[in-house]
Amino acid sequence: MSLMVYNTLTRSKEGFTPMSGKKVNMFVCGQTVYDDAHLGHAKTYISFDIIARWLKHEGYDLTYIQNITDIDDKIIRRAQERKVDPLHLAREYEKRFMEDMERIGVRQNVTRYPRSYDYINDIRDQIQQLIDNNLAYHLDGDIYFDVARFPNYTKLSGMKIDELEKHRVEPKEGKRHVYDFALWKAAKEGEPAWKITLLYNAERLELSGRPGWHIEDTAITHAIFGPQYDVHGGASELMFPHHTNEIAQSEGAYGKEPFVKYWLHSGVLNIKGVKMSKSLKNFITIREVLEKYDPEVLRLFFASTQYGKEINYTDELMKTERNKLNYIYSSFSIIYNMKESAKSSSSSELNAITDKFREEFTAAMNDDFNTPLAVTRLMSTIAELRRITEASGEIGKHARENVVSTILDAGSVLGILANERYKEKLPSTAQSLIREREALRAEKNFSEADAIRDKIRAEHGIEIEDTEYGTLWYKSGY
Repeated sequence: MSLMVYNTLTRSKEGFTPMSGKKVNMFVCGQTVYDDAHLGHAKTYISFDIIARWLKHEGYDLTYIQNITDIDDKIIRRAQERKVDPLHLAREYEKRFMEDMERIGVRQNVTRYPRSYDYINDIRDQIQQLIDNNLAYHLDGDIYFDVARFPNYTKLSGMKIDELEKHRVEPKEGKRHVYDFALWKAAKEGEPAWKITLLYNAERLELSGRPGWHIEDTAITHAIFGPQYDVHGGASELMFPHHTNEIAQSEGAYGKEPFVKYWLHSGVLNIKGVKMSKSLKNFITIREVLEKYDPEVLRLFFASTQYGKEINYTDELMKTERNKLNYIYSSFSIIYNMKESAKSSSSSELNAITDKFREEFTAAMNDDFNTPLAVTRLMSTIAELRRITEASGEIGKHARENVVSTILDAGSVLGILANERYKEKLPSTAQSLIREREALRAEKNFSEADAIRDKIRAEHGIEIEDTEYGTLWYKSGY
């Protein structure tokens, strides 16, 4: 089947047809660099990284942009608290953010990370276009977007216009409407500021200040992609007001509709049923999690839920994903290191299973990036391939090539199996001890089985665990 995606804008699942053949331009709202990234951020970035990997896998020519917001109220406040320059603070946390993205396997698939600082002229030009189109007004050094003049403002969120007052608004006496939002903010003492010149009511308007948050993204995407592009991604909580305002700004300025063809939103990450948020102080940073778990465990954790769904984070769930990952590695290691023969009686069966898995994995990913189903099929297929290979005691050369390339291909889409520890063959003595232990467990002789497990750990540095997926092993430290 061809790729289908759920489009928030149309509230339906649609066939994926980019605006220009196989060329895909994708933008995902990036990081505001005033603190370390937390797991909620990781969920969004890993989810869209898997989407990016699948688009590339399917032959799309992808340009993937994530912005860096380095001009923002939060940065200024944090810099004032620490008594440092806001730009110095932003660069410090940008560096740490990039290190985090490198570790979780995201950075290498992002084409560019443009900074707001570098697009002030583009921001100024977009504001001028909105003024020229009678969609923006001046108020005491600020420039506001006049929401009432933009038809169908809430088409993305589906909200009613009279409901907007209940949501986040920017207070300012003299605004035409309470829900009008800032395109440019007047300079305040001690804050970074830029000077821009606008033509307003046929007169030159000299302003000192900084851009509003929403205008940064549309100025960047217009500079790189133009007035329209294929995919906009981000967390679901950004749908209103951020993404709503992006549509108003771009379509209002350039008259091209739709501004973005496909809007994809990732579900939030919860802690004990409550959305993870720095404002609620219930957040866990990516760095804290990676002190306890391998980055591939985190990727598998997120892949086990469809990107648009909410997910609840617990240590118990992470330990389950760690077991799943170790089972994938240990089972794949058996297949990878199995004695190879020119021809094996099990080859046709292994090839049939592998080919079926390839079709099922593709169907799952083409169904709005259904990673939970893709992971489930990967787990069951590896288990089946392992069972047949172990029973045969050998694997045909061509069957092995088919199995290995197919499993590694699926792993690369999910961002797992990047560690080549599966190439490390278990010593024959350790293999014998594991088989002896499994026989003892079958006889319910658990005390002797535990003694063998301890011996394997002591002599070979290999951990043995009995999980719902079967017996798995891995080197101490994973």
